[in-house]
Amino acid sequence: MRIDPTVTAAAVLPLVGGPANVVSVAHCMTRLRLGLADPSRVDEEALRSLPGVLGLVVDAGSYQVVLGPGAVTRVTSALEALLAAPTDGEPPGAARGELAGELAARGDLLREERRRRNATPLKSALRRLANVFVPLIPALIGCGVVAGVNGLLVNAGLLPWLTPALSAVASGFMALIAVFVGLNTAKEFGGTPVLGGAVAAIVVYPGVAKLTVFGVTLSPGQGGVLGALAAALLATRVEKWCRGRVPDALDVLLTPTLTVLVAGLATLYGLMWAAGAVSTAIGTAANWLLTTTGPFAGLVLGGLFLPLVMLGLHQALIPIHATLIEQQGYTVLLPVLAMAGAGQVGACLAVYVRLRHDTSLRTTIRSALPAGLLGVGEPLIYGVSLPLGRPFLTACAGGAAGGAFVGFFAMLGDRVGATAIGPSGWALFPLLAGNRGWGSLLAIYSGGLLTGYAVGFTATYLFGVPDRPRPPA
Repeated sequence: MRIDPTVTAAAVLPLVGGPANVVSVAHCMTRLRLGLADPSRVDEEALRSLPGVLGLVVDAGSYQVVLGPGAVTRVTSALEALLAAPTDGEPPGAARGELAGELAARGDLLREERRRRNATPLKSALRRLANVFVPLIPALIGCGVVAGVNGLLVNAGLLPWLTPALSAVASGFMALIAVFVGLNTAKEFGGTPVLGGAVAAIVVYPGVAKLTVFGVTLSPGQGGVLGALAAALLATRVEKWCRGRVPDALDVLLTPTLTVLVAGLATLYGLMWAAGAVSTAIGTAANWLLTTTGPFAGLVLGGLFLPLVMLGLHQALIPIHATLIEQQGYTVLLPVLAMAGAGQVGACLAVYVRLRHDTSLRTTIRSALPAGLLGVGEPLIYGVSLPLGRPFLTACAGGAAGGAFVGFFAMLGDRVGATAIGPSGWALFPLLAGNRGWGSLLAIYSGGLLTGYAVGFTATYLFGVPDRPRPPA
């Protein structure tokens, strides 16, 4: 169901307390993320009932409205336009925020209390890590799709005059991904982004091949995104140390110089070597896990991924995926984890079939199912399976079965990977890569999806639908 973004934004705004209550607006692939001065002013019941709203998630520091892919981008833009426009003679933008100072001050206490209650050190660290890598996902997806198309053309011997250009388009971003990681890391942790990017650029600079560290000659890209992350973190620490000690008259000269020099030398003579060892270990461990314990590893990874998504802990896997893609050209973990979405789709289809008289729930499923088929499972999680309880567990069973299927073939030597992170479900087909031909990759991944659909549907149909179901909260 396609929604009018302007109408939806205009309906959402008063239900979250009005313009004066909105401190910040952002979005991810599926959620509108609102920072609110006073979360108690939200009319949750009315907000959930809005057409196009698939669920609500209250996280530390933000109020999240699940809208689904595509729609969330349009609604966010419309909401930002509404917040920037004058209302009833009020001044736009920052001036209106000043008029809301009293409300914001009162809300600060509530927000800080919520943050202390919910923001564990682990969740805070993962959230900040996600803020570094999530902005890179659109480029990874775009370049990954181009790389997949280019691979098909090369294998088929078609358009030889075009494939070198497609290869350049697909590879340019990956060659410099360390720089973007450095920029985002410094920005997230309070440093100057360009200094973080400058230090991280050392990781991919061809001239590092002239250096030998611990008896080993460095190679451009050694350490990859992990090395860039560590380098930018160190640069941020050095910069902050300098800011508090260098005289103001010399700050513009000395602080950037010392930041680049100290963090740069540490990157060359330590961080690149250490991060390279960790990156190699990650690649070796991922391949060993699937080739040695394939079905069991797939069962565990596919079965636990939905709870990880629900808790936000899946964010810890983002740098691992990025490392594998940079190191091997694809991540073997993502197709296994994508099976969790297949189990979710199967479970929700069973709920749709069993609960024929629950019109509201069936409408939610119809709205969220296209996103679920494309691998965006949050609308189905928060709108259907999690509120009902048991379907969430049977969806995990479907994901475990699909993961075991893909893992079984990995153990036989047929590795299926993805050239980008973000998409799953049907959207992952253009991004498939591995050590076999396209036909084999397609068959294995499709078999995993069908297994996840079937087991998720059957388990939910037989055991997952409550005797007296309640509509989603």
